[in-house]
Amino acid sequence: MHAPDRETDCWFTKEVLPHGPALHAWLRVRFPTLGDADDLVQESYIRLLKARETGSIASPRAFLFATARNLALNQLRHLRLLQPEVLTETTVSTVLDDGAGIPESIARAEDLQLLIAAIQSLPERCRQVLTLRKIYGLSQKEVAARLGIAEHTVEAQGGIGLRKCVEYFRQHQRARR
Repeated sequence: MHAPDRETDCWFTKEVLPHGPALHAWLRVRFPTLGDADDLVQESYIRLLKARETGSIASPRAFLFATARNLALNQLRHLRLLQPEVLTETTVSTVLDDGAGIPESIARAEDLQLLIAAIQSLPERCRQVLTLRKIYGLSQKEVAARLGIAEHTVEAQGGIGLRKCVEYFRQHQRARR
């Protein structure tokens, strides 16, 4: 990773750092047996910056939390291998979503990472439209106004983005099997 430029510094300060305290708190509540959350937060920041080098990130907060969660789960798996008694039933239940088993939770986390990668692989305009429409829930008219494009362009770019994401999932699902 090369030294960040001024634009990256500004982006990081404005779009990422404000989520740090919430991420720390979330990690402490969600993964109480992992101790200090600082290392996970720092590693999440590093991975976010590395991912940004390859393209823009539609939702830094979502990326940051998903990355931190995956890092925490990896640490828990590692701890379980080294010290099986460290993980208790209570610990495992705090990590998982309500009613979900370990395989389902891991699969959901992997699917989220795949979705993030699919969205990041889109051309910039498709990524913007898809993010504003599907993640932020803006109407076609609102997206058009925000991006300064025609509504039919929003519709077309959104369709292209969805098709490309579906294709990305198909290609990467085959690779995971």
